Amino acid sequence: MNQSEPSLIREIEALKAMYVALNGNDIAGVVSLHAPDFEWIEPADFPGGNSRYGRAEFEAHLRKMRGMWAEGTCEPERFIPADDKVVVFVHVHVRLENETAFREGDMADVYTFRDGKVTNGRVFTDRNEALRWAGVEGSQAID
Repeated sequence: MNQSEPSLIREIEALKAMYVALNGNDIAGVVSLHAPDFEWIEPADFPGGNSRYGRAEFEAHLRKMRGMWAEGTCEPERFIPADDKVVVFVHVHVRLENETAFREGDMADVYTFRDGKVTNGRVFTDRNEALRWAGVEGSQAID
């Protein structure tokens, strides 16, 4: 990041707190970081995957999805600033209700910020795709 780009330090700290809230089932804590006109996009093949618009719709979706967890976490591993976006590499380790095995994998979430609030969030199962979508230069891409 060069000196002319805005710092995303506060936004990254807020995202760290958001993942703590998610793992603690504090849905209000997760939603508080988002703008009223927030848009959330998950891959269509995810359980309940689709687009959600606005805090209320996102909160209802999040409560339903988080309510399906018997146990587990979504642990952020790396935060990569990119203009008004932050790419978060996340390791998911979750056991759903009525399942004995954990679902586990590496993903990336990309958050777009405006005035300190998240206006858009997207989930990617391919971390390099997330980096490309966020406009991160190839040197930060992973193999």
